[in-house]
Amino acid sequence: MNIFLQKPYQMVRLTFVCLWLAFSFTTHAWATSNSSAAPVSSAVPSATSVQEIKILIVGDSLSSEYGIVRNTGWVQLLRAKLAQQQINALVINASISGETTSGGLTRLPALLKQHQPSVVLIELGGNDALRGLSLLVSEQNLTDMIKLAQAEGAKVVLAGMQIPPNYGQQYTSQFKKMYETISQNTQTALIPFFLAGLETRSDLFLSDNIHPNEDAQEIILNNVWPTLIKVIN
Repeated sequence: MNIFLQKPYQMVRLTFVCLWLAFSFTTHAWATSNSSAAPVSSAVPSATSVQEIKILIVGDSLSSEYGIVRNTGWVQLLRAKLAQQQINALVINASISGETTSGGLTRLPALLKQHQPSVVLIELGGNDALRGLSLLVSEQNLTDMIKLAQAEGAKVVLAGMQIPPNYGQQYTSQFKKMYETISQNTQTALIPFFLAGLETRSDLFLSDNIHPNEDAQEIILNNVWPTLIKVIN
């Protein structure tokens, strides 16, 4: 039968049915094609996307592996521990054997500009004492270093040092107190005594009885870690 010979209302009805079928087929095809599309990702960024923490260490021979095998010092052990703790950090060791607070202060501006650290750990002052330099000068140098780092947005950790009593009771006491005073005045985190636990252990020093050997490095790291990790976190 020729549909074009149907009555007008039949033609309208047939046209509507055809349109409805076409619409249903198109809608089904669209839904089917999109059901296999990849869902929108809601994954949490991986650890590698976390911003890297830059830790700048400015110290002397106690931090520069003086007299010991390379890569056995406490700084290298720190790198390993940070990696073990899955902390995304870059440790820059700018320590120099024989460095004084004056030398550290002179070098620091360029180091800050070059590395732009998040944290600066200052381990200086021991050589000042060995040379009998003025404590007032040492205190001012360390304070200026801290302020320079803070001005660049870095957090600072100050390593407290102590010297043997043979330097005189007054000088020894004032030297220890100096670090506490600087820490309080600058609101800086303080490692109470960088070499704690080594005082009576001659077996943990080199033959010069001044520089810690390889076996002492883990102890030094354990002195540094509690204060440093609080600053990092």
